[in-house]
Amino acid sequence: MLTFEEKKAIIDTFPQLSAKNVSMKRINYHFEESLYEKTIVVYHLHPNGNGFVFVGDLPGYDANDKGLVNIREATEAELRSAITDSIRYLSDKAEDEIIEQEPVLNEEEWSNQKGQLLILANEDELWNVYTGLNLEESFESFKEAERYLLEEGFRRTRS
Repeated sequence: MLTFEEKKAIIDTFPQLSAKNVSMKRINYHFEESLYEKTIVVYHLHPNGNGFVFVGDLPGYDANDKGLVNIREATEAELRSAITDSIRYLSDKAEDEIIEQEPVLNEEEWSNQKGQLLILANEDELWNVYTGLNLEESFESFKEAERYLLEEGFRRTRS
């Protein structure tokens, strides 16, 4: 589990978010450019590591009736994905407008809520999605492959 400080450091890498202290040493992170009344992306980040990210009704998340997903046990990749998805959800911006980072590794595991596992691999200037040893799809950029996987309900399991 990531500590409060680690989660805060990850969240602080999103310049679109502004931190606002709330009761009991908790912090909310607002996305002021939201196209909706809803501006809170990270809700009640607590020093004990608990907190929530607003994902609305996006597929691939086990959100509560308020559209919040708990991040207490989230990995760095899961937290980054949830925040990126939230900002996109609230702004309708394409992902490449939200973050400008390319993945460091040449291979990533992705899974969905059904437990299905896919591998995203950078090979010969293409981003290939594999189911086991079978090639599922190929893309010319990481962003295209990532968008496809997210739309299909998959999330990074490890980077």
